Amino acid sequence: MEQTPTRIRESPYRSSRRWLTDPTLTKHFRLTSAELRARARGAGLLHGPHGKRSRAHQVSSVAQATLSDALVSHPREGDEASLMTLTTHTLAAVLEASEKPLCSAQFLTDGSLSSYSLFQLKHRLPAPRGVGVFEVTRSDLEDNTTEAKASSVIAEARKMRELSWCVNVVVLSDDPAFLASFAESSLRGRLLVWATRLLVVTRLPLQELRRLLASSWTFSMMNAMVINLEERSGQFRYRIYTHQPYNTPEGKLVHLATWAPEYGLYVKSGQRLFPEKFENFRGAEVGVTALPFQPYWIEEETTGQDGALRKTYTGSDGLLLRTIAEGLNFTFTPLPVSTWGEVTQRVVERRALMAVVHHVLLPQRKERYDYTYTYEQILFDFCMARPSLTPQWQSLYYPLADAVWACILAAVLFMAVVLYMARKNKKFSPWNVTEITLGSLLGQSVPLDRDTNGFRVSVASWLVFAFVVGTAYRGNLTAALTLPKYPDRPETIEQLVKAVDSVTMPSYGTEFQAFFLRSNSEVFRTLGGLMEIVPSAMDGLNGVATKRQSFMDGRRYLEHMIAEHFTDARGEAQLYVGRQSVLPGLAGWPVPHDAPYKPQLDRLMMRILEAGLYEKWSEDMLRRARAEARRRQKRKLQELRLDEEDVEAEESTRKTKPLTVVHLQGPLILLLLGLLLGGAVFVLEAFVSRL
Repeated sequence: MEQTPTRIRESPYRSSRRWLTDPTLTKHFRLTSAELRARARGAGLLHGPHGKRSRAHQVSSVAQATLSDALVSHPREGDEASLMTLTTHTLAAVLEASEKPLCSAQFLTDGSLSSYSLFQLKHRLPAPRGVGVFEVTRSDLEDNTTEAKASSVIAEARKMRELSWCVNVVVLSDDPAFLASFAESSLRGRLLVWATRLLVVTRLPLQELRRLLASSWTFSMMNAMVINLEERSGQFRYRIYTHQPYNTPEGKLVHLATWAPEYGLYVKSGQRLFPEKFENFRGAEVGVTALPFQPYWIEEETTGQDGALRKTYTGSDGLLLRTIAEGLNFTFTPLPVSTWGEVTQRVVERRALMAVVHHVLLPQRKERYDYTYTYEQILFDFCMARPSLTPQWQSLYYPLADAVWACILAAVLFMAVVLYMARKNKKFSPWNVTEITLGSLLGQSVPLDRDTNGFRVSVASWLVFAFVVGTAYRGNLTAALTLPKYPDRPETIEQLVKAVDSVTMPSYGTEFQAFFLRSNSEVFRTLGGLMEIVPSAMDGLNGVATKRQSFMDGRRYLEHMIAEHFTDARGEAQLYVGRQSVLPGLAGWPVPHDAPYKPQLDRLMMRILEAGLYEKWSEDMLRRARAEARRRQKRKLQELRLDEEDVEAEESTRKTKPLTVVHLQGPLILLLLGLLLGGAVFVLEAFVSRL
């Protein structure tokens, strides 16, 4: 019986000529080439016994109409080949309509597809850059070695993905257990990044599909879509869904498009294939992790208008997070954590989107999580207690260097010999000459009497020398008394490891210790051997102030802690930061491996840094900490019953300090020694006179 062709709008993703000439279509839909020719001849489109083509485009219309009749009709029960053909054309339509159709393709199946079906997929889908087929059979799912086999398959697929410019990963299975296993294995094996597009082809009830997508990071957060075969009114349709992790007006499971054999692929208005998920979080509340770490993350409790206590977050990283949250339209809630290990562990487990306090980039850390844009150049430094003043009795010696003292002593001896030889009065003893040289050096008058001209010239030259040296000494002595000399302090790593018994760090210091111990540098290995982990930063800093040890952390953090906790009302710090940095490096926020929202975070971070906002926030935090520390020290002085005038007087003496007994220890000790020596000589003379 002849059938009149019905014109149907041709789908844009395939030419009808290929459908006509493809032998698999006539095979699967029970239509032979002879039947096609007969139908065409009945329509007056073909002439001759051998079916020569006279009007090829009309023949295509006959084939298209005949094929549509076959596809729209309900396939016979168990006719998987027919469904596979529908699936193949659906996949082809979706990939060709996407933004990057010319990519390599990877097919992962559960072993339910025949070799012929895989052959269809390989040759009909647009994958000009290569095709890979990976299979985990159902028997493997029931075996105890499934985990190892799945990991091996994912590892091979990842190698192919890393070698490709772009990849479309297609997973075909109707088994929810297989899909859940793939989601877990691909996450653990890092198969997918946001640039990798994932297509899942399945036949699941809508409620079960919704549950599957919501329960997996791979399906909900990554660049994934689901092609689900659904039957309505005796006809098959392929509906394309995606899962939006944050609520949309349509809900989390969003219907993007539909494919049907009679009209091809239809994308809903306002939707697109492989949509962006993280340009707008739609006001969602996301979890982050952090611990107080000044000046980067500061937690404060404020009272709201309703009288309730509310916790607010500030600091340079806190302000950075608030700005990013406004840009991406989300709110954040810090998850409860007690240690720095938990801060990053929540990120590794993907319970938190990110840790919002910067972490220094270390090789062993990259094995556990990724980083956002490295927005902070960290100078990882050490701090130590300021060395105590050297004994003040040496202040008489400090104004001149050792070589100068030696030259002065030599000049005194030489001049004594010259004056002794140039004397006219033979009664001048060596002691008299020595008295002249030393007395003139100390500013005493010199009796010359009637002596030779040579003697007078020699004395005059010596007086000029004594005046210059004495003036220089008195000026430097004044400076030494008012600005006491501190001993040399460790400023480099080499000096540090020789000067301390231990170097402390908080709990996250274990990663730095491991890094130092693996170093090829002997100095860094020694430093790693000296490191000790303390419960908190304050414990380490307090130990620095009282023991022979050092504390290591970021320079900005150390400066903030010293300004807040170890600075007195005069602004003088008890601790100092070494001049040489231990480990200059970069730092960013930890995020899960291959986090799909990382590009959005990086883009906003770069804009904030380029605007200079982050540096301004950091400087404001440090300035506020110093001012607060000074106010706190003033309050302590007032609590010690010092009135405001005493406090201001104390403040005004920062630059003009009066000399104290401590400063004048040298002269006082010298006077005491002179008196003791004089007393000893007096006693000795008295004893000798009695003999």
